[in-house]
Amino acid sequence: MTTNTLRSALLTNVIATVIATATAVISFGAQAADPPVSAAEQVVVPQVDRRDIALPRFPSNDFEVGTFIGSYATQNFGTSLVGGLRLGYHITEDFFVEGVYAQTKVSDEIFRRVFPGAGIFAAEQEKLTYYNLSAGYNVLPGEVFIGGKRAKPAALYVIGGVGSTKFDHQRRPTYNFGVGYRVFLADWVALQVDMRDHIFSLDLLGVRQTTQNLEWTGGLSVFF
Repeated sequence: MTTNTLRSALLTNVIATVIATATAVISFGAQAADPPVSAAEQVVVPQVDRRDIALPRFPSNDFEVGTFIGSYATQNFGTSLVGGLRLGYHITEDFFVEGVYAQTKVSDEIFRRVFPGAGIFAAEQEKLTYYNLSAGYNVLPGEVFIGGKRAKPAALYVIGGVGSTKFDHQRRPTYNFGVGYRVFLADWVALQVDMRDHIFSLDLLGVRQTTQNLEWTGGLSVFF
């Protein structure tokens, strides 16, 4: 082997040794720069199981059903006991609609006293029934205090509507309007007082006239 060949082989071995050493140094430096992650620093990925939850259904309490009793003053005939049923729907916190059916018995005793044996009706009493559909508005919602520490939700409202009245075999279109006051004893029950004027025409004495018939009632309503 010549001198040049020996020199080339020796140079090749030196270069290979330098490259291997540099590679080892770089690899060691990278490992030293990135220390191993401890168990406390490891990222935990939670395993969440999806569950179906049934949401509770809360009543809206928009519907109202109730009963009432009071007095009905029929023009020309005096005052009599009246009773009826009420069904309502509260559109918003302020506006509501309701339908009412009620009846009373009207006496012609006054005429029989003045003209003995000449009553207006065939019998001494004649049944009067009416129904109406009305719209109301809570003008003064608020609270009413019972004692010094208890307060109940309440509202003053105005109301008006149309309907029909049947009296002495006559059925007449009827307009009604009035005011009322409602006090909630709980979320589902309320007491209320109501004053209405029922206006309809009537022909009992041979002359048709428009009558004003005032009604005062108190009642209990349940909301659902």
